Amino acid sequence: MILSTLLAFIFSTSLFSPSTFKVPLRYDLHGIDVSHHQNNIDWESVSTYGHSKFKVSFCFIKSTEGVSLNDSRFNKNWQGCKQVGITRGAYHFFIPSVSAKLQARNYINSVSLEEGDLAPVVDFEQESENMSVEQTRKAVKNMLSYLQQHYGTKPILYTNPYFYKKYVKGHFKNYPLWIADYSSNNIYDSIFNPNLRFWQYSEKGKISGIKGHVDCNAFLGQPSELEALTI
Repeated sequence: MILSTLLAFIFSTSLFSPSTFKVPLRYDLHGIDVSHHQNNIDWESVSTYGHSKFKVSFCFIKSTEGVSLNDSRFNKNWQGCKQVGITRGAYHFFIPSVSAKLQARNYINSVSLEEGDLAPVVDFEQESENMSVEQTRKAVKNMLSYLQQHYGTKPILYTNPYFYKKYVKGHFKNYPLWIADYSSNNIYDSIFNPNLRFWQYSEKGKISGIKGHVDCNAFLGQPSELEALTI
């Protein structure tokens, strides 16, 4: 009896693999992030996918990169996600070595956020050998500030443990964080920050409606807290 109770507790709080990827069952809300790499997505199938504790509650969609690139699948993904009732957000791949103002303009010209959409996301996972840590950090801060001024809400900052420790830790204290870490069973083992909201725990997700792999994420809070991050 004691053994069965212990096993039930372990499986309710640890990782469970519904197919080829592991889902941290301690979190109730899960989502994906997509770009043109996922090609044509069947959003109806995505919205009805449910396996064990994994159901797509939210999705981040790549919109832009740098000062001029627009993701070729953004408009279709943006509308398709909305039509099936999945909470959506749009992310920009940030390049520190080029103008933050022009990058913000690229995003703003491409993304019209509506009520219920998640706050803008700045994807920060590139650095320049010609820029100091402080210069890079300032560029990211400028990008966040431009988007905040336009949309009236604090953007979400996405990065990984290396960039977090080098550039983010101790800074950006008022911005929600989204961290990609595939090596840990518990994101708090590598990152402990009160602003941590999302954990990208796998790049090997396999769900109906998407051919190939897709990134999978957990929201580290309650539904009301996710709603608080929307427009």
